[in-house]
Amino acid sequence: MLPFQLFFLVVVGVLVWLVLTYNRLVALSQRAKEAWSDIEVQLKRRYDLIPNLVETVKGYAAHESGVFEKVTQARAEAMGAKTMTDKAQAENALSQTLKSLFAVAENYPQLQAAQNFLALQNELTDTEDKIQAARRFYNSNVRDLSIAVQTFPSNFVAQVFGFKAPEFFETTSEAEKQPVSVKF
Repeated sequence: MLPFQLFFLVVVGVLVWLVLTYNRLVALSQRAKEAWSDIEVQLKRRYDLIPNLVETVKGYAAHESGVFEKVTQARAEAMGAKTMTDKAQAENALSQTLKSLFAVAENYPQLQAAQNFLALQNELTDTEDKIQAARRFYNSNVRDLSIAVQTFPSNFVAQVFGFKAPEFFETTSEAEKQPVSVKF
């Protein structure tokens, strides 16, 4: 009778471990999805601010149409990106075009003093900070899920149930790693 009880305890122990491991992987996966959603919220906020900023600068620098077109195009590409890699590349390109927009704005002292522009500049700076925080939060959640998916013995459960860690949100070049300059 003792070997049967021992066998029963081992089976119950393995089942409990499987359930706990599966639930942990589900929780980590959901945290990563939530973190990605946080990034998307902040990106939407940035997308909403950019047209207002462009229109404000246009009023002072109408002859800089090439810059405005690049910002508008980069915004559209970022909004339309589907995969994580495409989204990261498009967001980094948008950050680069915003740098050129702020460089144009530096040439117009009247614009730099305009209350509307200053408010938009502060909102964009705040949004960029929130995007960076959301990216760090997302990447830490992806790291935790990736560790759980790759480490023994939880990797068996992850493989059986199809858990995969999403990609990290990364920049790809040194130029893209530079923050958006908002000096006035």
